[in-house]
Amino acid sequence: MLRKEELPECPVATTVGLIGNKWKPLILRDLMQGKVRYKNLQYGIDGISPKVLTENLKQMEEDGIIKREVYAEVPLRVEYSLTELGEKMRPIINALADFGKEYKKHAK
Repeated sequence: MLRKEELPECPVATTVGLIGNKWKPLILRDLMQGKVRYKNLQYGIDGISPKVLTENLKQMEEDGIIKREVYAEVPLRVEYSLTELGEKMRPIINALADFGKEYKKHAK
């Protein structure tokens, strides 16, 4: 997680920095349903490569938005879920979904 001094002055810029790429909102969308395993995230996000998914998950974990739980089982089980801070992004993702639905109604 970045220190306060490293964050932009603008709160919108801070939020965009946390979720402002092609994949992070889709990862959050899937994690809003509850704990999700890596493979389920990969299958649920069309077009994402394993490398890019892993990089995004690591970054989101470092940012404190998601948590990664590893279970000592054979085979190894890893699940991802939203942190308390990540849960606060729920209205943002819902607003993106609502706008997307509305936009599609007006699309030609």
